Amino acid sequence: MTIALFGTSADPPTAAHGDILQWLSDRYDRVLVWAADNPFKGQQTPLPYRQTMLNLLVRSLNRPNVEHHPELSYPYTIHSVEQVKQQWPCEPLTLVVGSDVLAKLPQWYQAAQLLKQVKLLVLQRPGVIIDPKDWQAVRQLCPEMELANYRGPAVSSTTYRQQRDEQQLLPAIAQYIQQQGLYAQP
Repeated sequence: MTIALFGTSADPPTAAHGDILQWLSDRYDRVLVWAADNPFKGQQTPLPYRQTMLNLLVRSLNRPNVEHHPELSYPYTIHSVEQVKQQWPCEPLTLVVGSDVLAKLPQWYQAAQLLKQVKLLVLQRPGVIIDPKDWQAVRQLCPEMELANYRGPAVSSTTYRQQRDEQQLLPAIAQYIQQQGLYAQP
């Protein structure tokens, strides 16, 4: 069995998150997804709201092998991986990250130990150029690393927060944001 691990800030989850999850579901037996607080990011929407929105997204996909696992939510990915390994100790795990995190990946908490436990699949983010030095630095920590043959939509949570373009969101998530009064203009 192949398992993809996709932890995300999901602040909020966008159409790009949905596209990634669909793409992964066609390539892996199980896709485990969760929202988490990112220690490299400043103020974030409270995690319970982000978990609810991510759950709305996962349910809308109607892909049985895409599973929302809020119990895997830890600020440090190594703890999420350790939890997955307890449940599936013999299964190969692939950690899925965006190309925008490559430069910081060696600075992640216990990065060397984390990257010895997983394969790494890097998804090219639109507009992000991969620095060969960053690629090489991560490859030294994780020899089983590949760049996915994937091009997602040019949509991001940051862009949504800045522009409030609801076209970037699933209608149910846009409705939830409105109901909860999230991302209101300052």
